Amino acid sequence: MLLQRIITALILVPLIVLAVFQLPSEYFSLLIGLITLLAAWEWTNLIGIHSPIQRGLFLVALILPMLWLHFWTQFLELAAQLLDWPDVRDYSGILEWLVIVPVLFWILVMMLIRNSPAGILNLKLKMRYKALIGWLVLLAVWMFLSRLRAFYGSEMTLYFLVLIWAADIAAYFAGKKFGKTKLSPEISPGKTVQGMYGAFVAGAVWAAAFIGYYSYRDGFIWMRVSDFVLLSVLTVLISIYGDLFFSVVKRQRGVKDTGSILPGHGGILDRIDSLIAATPFFYAGIVVIGLMS
Repeated sequence: MLLQRIITALILVPLIVLAVFQLPSEYFSLLIGLITLLAAWEWTNLIGIHSPIQRGLFLVALILPMLWLHFWTQFLELAAQLLDWPDVRDYSGILEWLVIVPVLFWILVMMLIRNSPAGILNLKLKMRYKALIGWLVLLAVWMFLSRLRAFYGSEMTLYFLVLIWAADIAAYFAGKKFGKTKLSPEISPGKTVQGMYGAFVAGAVWAAAFIGYYSYRDGFIWMRVSDFVLLSVLTVLISIYGDLFFSVVKRQRGVKDTGSILPGHGGILDRIDSLIAATPFFYAGIVVIGLMS
């Protein structure tokens, strides 16, 4: 299993790096969109939607807002010309405010899992609410990962991806070496508090190295470094509880993996569960730090 995971990672990571640095923003967004739709297909199965028509409708419910968001500025330009209302272009930045909803959702999830893991495991939601949750978090990860790449560049996007990967690897090995106290045994017996601390350390070191280099190159600003390290550690924290959230859903469904498309890793959702939670939180933090600079 571990060998399969390593081989799959060695194939996927270079492809992801190439996509981040070589694809134009539109094609990167399209690629992320396709991955999101594959994850959405797995989500429908995970929550018990088996009808091909219903699963197809769920995908359409994602594709339509994706198209609307992607062409938002073009819609505003068209409205400005048709309505002779040039000020409507000023609303282009209103999309940034949409990040508040998924950020609040993931903070709520973290609090529920921390305070009542058994309660969230036994929580029975109607199918439409599960579908709505999946729609929200999947649309958010596509939207804000695409915007991170478009507005903050390839280097920041790769930084974010490596942050989550490094934290995941550090949590695994720190948990293997030092793990004694279970983080949430009811939900994921393999995760430990010591593994979480290892993830925090990896995130802080990676953040300090990354932003320290750019701060030194562009003019050292300590506040920028400390803010960025704090954001990165908090992002790692949210990513861990994103992983636990999907573990809850899998336990409720009675499955180990969300799929089998990736050898040794399971499904798409199994690989991007941490990213789904971390993306809107990290993006919101970058926006806030930018406003404060």
